[in-house]
Amino acid sequence: MRRRWVWIAVAAVIVLAIAGGLAAWLYTGSKPHSVVGTSTQLVPTTTTRPKPPPKPTAAEALEPWPTYGYDEQRTRFAADSPLRPPFRLVWAYRARTLLEFPPAIAYGNLYVPVERGIALALDAKTGKVVWAKPYKACLASSPTVWRRVVYFAMMNPCAEPHDTAQGLVVALAAQTGKELWRFQLGAAESSPVVVRGTLYVGSRDDRLYAIDARTGKLRWSFTAGGEIKGGVAYAAHKVFFGAYDGSVYSLDARTGRLVWKAGAESSFVRSRGRFYANPAIAYGRVFIGATDGVEYAFSVGTGALLWARATGAYVYGSAAIWNGMVYVGSYDHRFYALDAATGEVRWSFPTNGPISGSATVMDGIVYFSTLRNRTFGLDAKTGKQVWTFPDGQYSPLVAERHLAFFVGHARIFAFTPRKKS
Repeated sequence: MRRRWVWIAVAAVIVLAIAGGLAAWLYTGSKPHSVVGTSTQLVPTTTTRPKPPPKPTAAEALEPWPTYGYDEQRTRFAADSPLRPPFRLVWAYRARTLLEFPPAIAYGNLYVPVERGIALALDAKTGKVVWAKPYKACLASSPTVWRRVVYFAMMNPCAEPHDTAQGLVVALAAQTGKELWRFQLGAAESSPVVVRGTLYVGSRDDRLYAIDARTGKLRWSFTAGGEIKGGVAYAAHKVFFGAYDGSVYSLDARTGRLVWKAGAESSFVRSRGRFYANPAIAYGRVFIGATDGVEYAFSVGTGALLWARATGAYVYGSAAIWNGMVYVGSYDHRFYALDAATGEVRWSFPTNGPISGSATVMDGIVYFSTLRNRTFGLDAKTGKQVWTFPDGQYSPLVAERHLAFFVGHARIFAFTPRKKS
């Protein structure tokens, strides 16, 4: 009898051990992991230009901030804008509705996507309205400019479901707002980019479109495994984007042929993270955050995972790249500076709320906003706070050489550096 009870006790211990191990495995498997990269030398890129900033080219002077993320690689580093706080307010424009995405800057104007269906041009020096074009659509992305034309991507009206509805890309004359062409696609909240005469834009119909920027005719399309909400980045004759199937894609920019496909982490108990952010390309790497709370780095050439850095919550914002660092915010109320080679945290900064929008680096300062109406400017090397402003929710500063433009919840502010007394 005693032996029977001994065996029962042993069996209970084994069952408890198995249950504990299973619980630990389930808990571990439910949380995203960090993968540390190797300290290999980073491929040189133009995102580390020496200071002082070089004199802009003629194109840069005409189009100082032509697209979402500043350049085709979406690095969010304003190399030609030597502006830093303290700032003095020059003008403010009140939109009276949400301004979720920043404007493009070109030809002396700001091209503003007003969420409730207005494509707007403001004079950059005065903030006065140059033209306004109303549409029965929702604008949830930044425009892009190319050769005196500004391109807006649109969804159907904001109050309607977007999953199966139609959207638009419209080409407007930059100086007058005259519509030159329109292209119908699925609901589009992907910020377009134009490279060598081709406009690339994603859609919630799971397709990436390559459109002739001059005529509005389709060149090719590619069907991904999920909605494409983020913008497209371009580098080395390829386009890169993330989708809601938890995959990052690399396509031949000329033909749309798939080059590689890589995925976010997944496990038996945790579904793969989705990609809302657009990729940023630098140092031979594709940097992109996902809804599983992880910032990923993939090889530009092969799609191989180089590192993954877990935060405490969603990563919706797109990364800014500067000086061998990756700057990104999280819904865990922290802003991170990650080593571009290894993904290790160099510093992090606690904020007053979740961070949904993307960052900007300008003259050694990184700017970002939180969902609790506060914008911060931090020393990009150390993480020390150097500036803050009581407005902003999503994307903070865009700039040209003389003025910085800050996007608040429903207002745009133009700042210039305050003269030292």
